[in-house]
Amino acid sequence: PQMGESIAEGTLSRWLKKVGDSVKRDEPIFEISTDKVDAEIPSPTEGVLGEILVQEGETVEVQTVVARIETDATADVTSSAAAPTPAAPTPAPQAPAAAPTAKVVAPSAPPASSPVRSSNGAESAEERLRRKSTPLVRKMVAEHNLDLASIPGTGVAGRVTKQDVLTYLERGTPAPPSVPGQVVPATVPSTGPVPTSVHVPEVDAWDGDRVEPWSRIRKLTADHMVLSRRVSAHVASVMEIDFTRVAQVRAQRKQEYRERGVNLTFLAFITKVIANTLRQHPVVNAAVSGESTIYRRDINIGIAVALEWGLIVPVIRHADELSLLGLARAINDLGERARSKRLSPDEVQKGTFTITNPGVFGSYVGLPIINQPQSAILAVGAIEKRPAVLKAADGTDTLGIRTMGMLAMSYDHRIVDGSDADRFLADVKRGLQEFADSSL
Repeated sequence: PQMGESIAEGTLSRWLKKVGDSVKRDEPIFEISTDKVDAEIPSPTEGVLGEILVQEGETVEVQTVVARIETDATADVTSSAAAPTPAAPTPAPQAPAAAPTAKVVAPSAPPASSPVRSSNGAESAEERLRRKSTPLVRKMVAEHNLDLASIPGTGVAGRVTKQDVLTYLERGTPAPPSVPGQVVPATVPSTGPVPTSVHVPEVDAWDGDRVEPWSRIRKLTADHMVLSRRVSAHVASVMEIDFTRVAQVRAQRKQEYRERGVNLTFLAFITKVIANTLRQHPVVNAAVSGESTIYRRDINIGIAVALEWGLIVPVIRHADELSLLGLARAINDLGERARSKRLSPDEVQKGTFTITNPGVFGSYVGLPIINQPQSAILAVGAIEKRPAVLKAADGTDTLGIRTMGMLAMSYDHRIVDGSDADRFLADVKRGLQEFADSSL
């Protein structure tokens, strides 16, 4: 299915049913992995899984028929057909089993065997597919002033992928497009500076080692992190926060929220203050486009969720318009659905600022990598009771026990200066240490 306008292809990662199994309407039948999210796909109808057309591990375009489901409707169509079923397979739109009540998804493009260029000079299917690269690829091409047509593509129908662009940038100059019968050299001499990380030596496994190939989500995460470090000038600022006031409010409200089905965490308070503060610091809620800065109107906060198989960042849209209860409910809901693979691609897109919470694992502080194309990301350290210096009413200092934690923000120094980041964090600190009941 088309799961968001920027999704062009996906990998069928696992079949949850096998041929001959009965399926119910809306019952998950397979899992897909895209460059945005892993998700379970439900059956559009009730019946029996009659044929699997796309195997596990295959990457296909959206709107590709991946299986056929036999239903009462398809049985009627088959039994009343005037002509016998041809022995050779027919295109999906003409096959009785691919009737609207029997197919998982409908095809949208001609088969890959279409000619490169039709006799009348019209654009072929391959050319259309190649030209319709993903928004991320187009953004990378624009940022580096590249010509998409000159980059050899390894995706479906020669489509240029993110990895193709990275490989192109590492080589320094474009590799000539592949032509049948032509030998293309493995590397092309560079006319410009070559990154020092171009050559990555292979690492040999030793006796007794376990080698586990990367999952799609792990590979995408790795590519995204390397790209972010190359693109953004990373700088970090760290501030210590006294969460005692927040802890008091949380203790007062926790039972009330639990009765409403919501777990009230420190993260909800932090997200609330961040959402309120971003409006006063637009450069922290911005993105770089070429030599321009895009100041986002919307405040959409991504919350990083650690999964057993990787990391995903669902997004809370218009977070500044939600109450503390609304934010706590959204954080709980997105986290649960991320772990059960029930997020849609739209729910992990259009973030403007990201919060990651390594403190839940006991980390004192961490310096995260920016989630492109955003300009900043905040890491929350462990929040726990620690000794602190307090000023008594008479002006003397004393030691006391306070609920303390560290907030660390990595930001893109191309547009966010240290003073911008520190002023933003200072306002966040003030908002947390003086958390007002009106913010509830």
